[in-house]
Amino acid sequence: MNTDPRFHACIIAGGSGERFWPLSRAGRPKHLLSLFSERTLLEETIRRLEGVVLPSNIWILTNQVQVPLIREALPGFPAAQIIGEPAKRDTAPAAALATGLVRARDPNGVLALLPADALITDTKRLGAQLSQAFRWAAGEAPGGGPRGLFTFAVPPTHPATGFGYLELGEPLETGADGSRLLRVKRFVEKPDGATARRYLESGGFAWNAGMFVWSVASFLHETERNAPELAAFVRDFPAGDPAAFLAARFASLPKISVDYAVLEKASSVSTIVADFDWDDVGAWTALPKHLPQDASGNVSRGRVVSTGSSGTIAFSSGRIVAICGLKDVVVVETPDAVLVCHKDHVQDIKNLLPLLPKDAL
Repeated sequence: MNTDPRFHACIIAGGSGERFWPLSRAGRPKHLLSLFSERTLLEETIRRLEGVVLPSNIWILTNQVQVPLIREALPGFPAAQIIGEPAKRDTAPAAALATGLVRARDPNGVLALLPADALITDTKRLGAQLSQAFRWAAGEAPGGGPRGLFTFAVPPTHPATGFGYLELGEPLETGADGSRLLRVKRFVEKPDGATARRYLESGGFAWNAGMFVWSVASFLHETERNAPELAAFVRDFPAGDPAAFLAARFASLPKISVDYAVLEKASSVSTIVADFDWDDVGAWTALPKHLPQDASGNVSRGRVVSTGSSGTIAFSSGRIVAICGLKDVVVVETPDAVLVCHKDHVQDIKNLLPLLPKDAL
């Protein structure tokens, strides 16, 4: 794997994972949960970068509230590489922060912007494709390569309505590792069921993995055209500790996604077709694909007993959870709360949160 010092990885780890309540809380957000192994989702994300970028070039972008939580969860990770955003914004300001951070250290830098809570088990193939993406973004290809902004496209396996999509364009290049690079025709919002089925059947669409790669120069080129306030933020970003700069400037950035602010307006966006497995693990119902099931399709973690039930998902944090005669329900036990929800309504769990007392959030 390439450990070129120009290459950086910025991990976005500021979300709360509301759909994983009551296991996910303000004091224990989704990316700090150990859902599939003894390691947290954030730890797994960092481990996947071994041999791809230098440890000193891995950055965690979170909010100020979560900085101490992440430091506690990752005691061996350099505290200076955990950056706390002083205000709640969206992915466009996070992308500008990441790019400014890298530019202040290397104006010729190339960075990957990655979510902290995706599940990818084929680490080897991810590493190879991420390395290829870095090389493309750095212009290391015949004729200088297809510079611009790069995404990862995940071939859909079912008509998902919880993901954004990419409409795929013409092939551009094949990398030395076999990665296929395609033009992105357009970004598509989360579709309804009928539209998602049409996308799947057409073969011309893919899930947007929310993983991006670009050079500092390419991001500045696009933001100077379409989001000058982001470009100014990147250019003014200081070397050393950015806390004072962030306190003064970050909250004034527009609250908008990087898709809307930059990518959809960009002159050149290409996508690497992901050859690795990927799941954004957006709700409790994502777990059965990745955890052992019994003969009746039940998935459980912790002290769970079940009889006469099928298709259930049960998590126990300590107390015994006993399930009898139920079908397609989610049951999650924590020391101070219990969730019981039909699998068809896991996306609605976030609607419960305003009804809960503050000490349950």
